[in-house]
Amino acid sequence: MRHIILTFVLTCMVSTVFSQVRYFDERYISTLSFLNPVLVNPGATGTAGTHQVIVNYKNKWASFPGTPKTFLVSYDGPVADRLGLGVMFISDTNGSLETSKVQGSLSYTIDSPTNQISGGLSGEYIKHDLSGDVPTHRYIDQGDGIISERLLGNGFFDVSVGFQGTYNGQVTYGVALPSIVSSRLDDNSNDMIDRELGYIVNIGYKYSKAGLDAVFEPSLFVKKLNYVPFHADINLLGRFVDDKFRGGITYTIKGDERVGFILGMDFNAMSINYGYNASRHEFQTYNNGSHEFSLKFDIGRGGNDTEEDVMEMKQMREPMIETINN
Repeated sequence: MRHIILTFVLTCMVSTVFSQVRYFDERYISTLSFLNPVLVNPGATGTAGTHQVIVNYKNKWASFPGTPKTFLVSYDGPVADRLGLGVMFISDTNGSLETSKVQGSLSYTIDSPTNQISGGLSGEYIKHDLSGDVPTHRYIDQGDGIISERLLGNGFFDVSVGFQGTYNGQVTYGVALPSIVSSRLDDNSNDMIDRELGYIVNIGYKYSKAGLDAVFEPSLFVKKLNYVPFHADINLLGRFVDDKFRGGITYTIKGDERVGFILGMDFNAMSINYGYNASRHEFQTYNNGSHEFSLKFDIGRGGNDTEEDVMEMKQMREPMIETINN
């Protein structure tokens, strides 16, 4: 059975090489996106209020050969009043397919007494190509023109937009439209690329109660992406001791139909998060599940909060708690 599944996966990957110019939007699938929305939504750029550097690694279907792996490094932070700036680098492999992405993003935030919403725009250079060992495979014709073209790679310039907001300090929401505009950059064509409209829509709620040093956040992420099955993530996260410790569970409807958990903690200005998912499909018996690690460094947030910082955080929480109690 293992050999049958391996043959099926390899067939799908080879078919992808020959039939697609644009590959999977796998890089937008993140277990930790509701902790770090800037990973998938340019509208979240600079909204954390500090300068932050995120290093993220995802290994999907670990231990099975050729499965997707994504490495990401990003920076974002406020650069002027209401203005946020971000840069990101992504390296993604999916079998013999390799994707590199360099992204720059800008966001603008609008505040009101009850609502904070930020709109963001990103410009992205994306390159799709094949790993260098493809021509040496015994089933590949070394003189094949399509293989030669894919080895040179396909470059694209994409534009993505997104909105991220918080209402009354409790309700979080967002919409991201990845690669809503895509143009191929090579000698063959500079036309706009016809691709499916993808989106990531999220909504969440922050629940807190007086006397309980914990915040609970249920959330929903609905995703429709290029060559990725439609799916929705249902999450429940708990933050404890002023978010020094956190943990949660997640369940995915459709797609891989995953179930998993998330753990995280803070060390001064460094945040560590880990997410694990296992699929309910039969393929799960041939891999060790999906693992995702994230390190976040908040530049500008001191290692030890002063008494004034603690009082300020309490004052910020009191209106939200009073609203819930009423």
